[in-house]
Amino acid sequence: MLARLRREFIAITMLLVGLVLIGVLGMTLFTNAMTLRSVTSRILSKAIAGDITSAQIGDTTGERSAEIMLAVVVDVRRDGTTTIIGDSPLEISPERLDTVIDEVLSASADTGECEEYPISWERAEQPWGMRIALVDTYSRDAALRYQAFNGTIIFFVSMLALFAVSYVLSGWALRPVERAWAQQHRFVSDASHELKTPLTVILANMQILQKQRDIEPESRRWVDSTIDEATHMKQLVEELLTLAQADERTASGQYAKNKTEGIDASGIVEGCCLEFDPVAFERGCSIEEHVEPGIVAHVEKAAYQRVIRTLLDNATKYAPKGTMVRVSLTRDGKRSKLIVNNLGEVIPAEDLEHLFDRFFRTDRARERQGEGGFGLGLAIARSIVVSYGGTIQATSTVEDGTSITVTL
Repeated sequence: MLARLRREFIAITMLLVGLVLIGVLGMTLFTNAMTLRSVTSRILSKAIAGDITSAQIGDTTGERSAEIMLAVVVDVRRDGTTTIIGDSPLEISPERLDTVIDEVLSASADTGECEEYPISWERAEQPWGMRIALVDTYSRDAALRYQAFNGTIIFFVSMLALFAVSYVLSGWALRPVERAWAQQHRFVSDASHELKTPLTVILANMQILQKQRDIEPESRRWVDSTIDEATHMKQLVEELLTLAQADERTASGQYAKNKTEGIDASGIVEGCCLEFDPVAFERGCSIEEHVEPGIVAHVEKAAYQRVIRTLLDNATKYAPKGTMVRVSLTRDGKRSKLIVNNLGEVIPAEDLEHLFDRFFRTDRARERQGEGGFGLGLAIARSIVVSYGGTIQATSTVEDGTSITVTL
């Protein structure tokens, strides 16, 4: 859980900062593009107006005429003759000029960009024909591409640096949580161990009393009740201990060490289904299994059996009488997929997302129905599955019933 929390912390930090960086860099690029386009438009407008004068170095009043020197102005008369006017340092070949003029004259707008060449143009009707101003936009476009490239480099370098900083800061920020988490697990584990001994003594003493023949029936009833509750409490302590051990293994990444050898998952699933056949019969339902042979799962046998038994116990407990509990084990690429399904009441969506929470029971499952239950079974199953690097999910619909899927 702590590892996932750390990943989420880093992901959220990088997402927020990344969005800000994209916004800033994108807005800067957009602003520069609009500014350069505005300059291009101003140069074209001045060229069309014939504002052609020479500019002196250091003379700020000549700035406007300096801009016009960047444009090529062409007069196209009605008889088809073209004349380049002004004294621009820019040159354009006759072939390219003819191509650009044909495109400009055939366009519906009075300004635009050439499709084939990096040239912006503007035209204006004249008494003797058409005046066309051309500006080379290669440098402008190259500057924008260079800025976009630099912005991309800045973004990725910044995100890489942010990842390193977030990784360090997340470890520092979660250190108190990690200590509290470890202390909680240690407390649950130690408390469970400490409680097991007195509970065992209590049960042993009460069972001795239960065997006494001279106990009055009224007193025997209290003895039997005490034994039932002590047994119930012992089961709770054992489940809490199992849960603490599974969580500890998940937090330490121990599951990676347990994945060296595989077990016969197909045989284990078939054995558990056979084991629960009489249980299902007593509860008024039956078990139908579909198990592909030869499937191997990298998990301890006892842990895998615990998960399967928990799922079968829940499925048969809440299956309507006369219905079928379906169990399937199939291959899913390099993984094994176990699905346990029943046709019981649909679990509401608000309950479904908490189904694997500790001590959580849906409204229809709050009564023990004489079979015990603390709301820890599915939580333990999830801890075991996650501790071995797997996933467990639940779905519940009117058409398909409730299904729990375990992937390892």
